[in-house]
Amino acid sequence: MAAKVIFNPGQEKPDIEYPCNWSYKIIGTDVDEMIIAVEEIVLNMDYDLTPSNISSNQKYYSLNLRVLVESETVRNLIFQKLEQHTAISFVL
Repeated sequence: MAAKVIFNPGQEKPDIEYPCNWSYKIIGTDVDEMIIAVEEIVLNMDYDLTPSNISSNQKYYSLNLRVLVESETVRNLIFQKLEQHTAISFVL
């Protein structure tokens, strides 16, 4: 089930219907360490992790992470944990 995002004029943020699949792009320098980080963070959750891109100098790798999230709190918590993990340089 893809995220259903509803934009209402005059609202600062859209309404998102939960539960839904949410996608994150994670970027780092060591794919194996990034995979371990994801497994630690989304432990016991339904997720898919797929390769994305490699930078032109082959220093950075990106992975697509899709997770079934139950609420905005869970969605934001996953983002924060990904962002704070030492194996992950960027989260989009």
